Amino acid sequence: MRVFVTGASGHIGSAVVPELLQAGHQVVGLARSDASAAAVEALGAEARRGDLRDPDDLGKAAADADAVIHLAFDHGSIAAGRFADAVEADHGVVRAFGDALAGAGKTFIGVGLARTGDARRDAAISANPRSAVAHTILGFAERDIRAILVGVPPVTHSSQDRHGFIPILIKIARDAGVSGYVGDGANRWPAGHTLDVARLFVLALEKAPAGAQLPAAAEEGITVREIAETIARRLDVPAVSVPAERAADHFKGFPFVTVDLTMPNTQTRQLLAWEPVQPGLIADLEQGHYFTEG
Repeated sequence: MRVFVTGASGHIGSAVVPELLQAGHQVVGLARSDASAAAVEALGAEARRGDLRDPDDLGKAAADADAVIHLAFDHGSIAAGRFADAVEADHGVVRAFGDALAGAGKTFIGVGLARTGDARRDAAISANPRSAVAHTILGFAERDIRAILVGVPPVTHSSQDRHGFIPILIKIARDAGVSGYVGDGANRWPAGHTLDVARLFVLALEKAPAGAQLPAAAEEGITVREIAETIARRLDVPAVSVPAERAADHFKGFPFVTVDLTMPNTQTRQLLAWEPVQPGLIADLEQGHYFTEG
């Protein structure tokens, strides 16, 4: 298949593109700059210069492809306190792809999960503004689009991770001199290695039925306290409980520090024979690459 990938030079995209190529697909990656184009081409894919803010160009790219994998997102907005703005912009991009793909029977794979029927998990999913985008993607089925969601875990970790939850926590711990968690730190974050997640996108493209929601967490949920204590040990700083009333200040407005979410993967394993093989989060942290500055 000819696959158009947004975010092709980013954290997850730079792992998805080689997996697609290895599986025999032709890949075109969206590139906003010369540097991004060079990175996409270095991966072995074709670079297409363009911008997500140009819906006409997105339509042309979708028309030239058999499938679209949409990975681009302004993750830097989270730390900057502009998360809602980034979600709104992403929703516009997704709608533009929907308009371009409607009636063509092509595949659109996006990031996220919609409501699952499990009240506890649905509460956590709904608390994330990106769930509205996921709902829109699933609605593409009514427009003759093979829509699939991959539930990328909140902690997608590897040496390629530069802006995710773990780098944010490490920076906060370095700045504060302590590695914190809120209350007893029993809230959980699902986790998966970048390479395992990337392989799932290829399986989704090749095998998943329309409307599938595919959680991509190798580890269903790891307590934030265990994560914070591992960071503390690696940085040689104390691990401390931060009272809820001080959390916003200590964690610099990071909106997900108290999220409690599990992401069972049984359905994904059974449907696509997906088996994670990479190191788990704590083992990956212990390798040390997250703590090398510069």
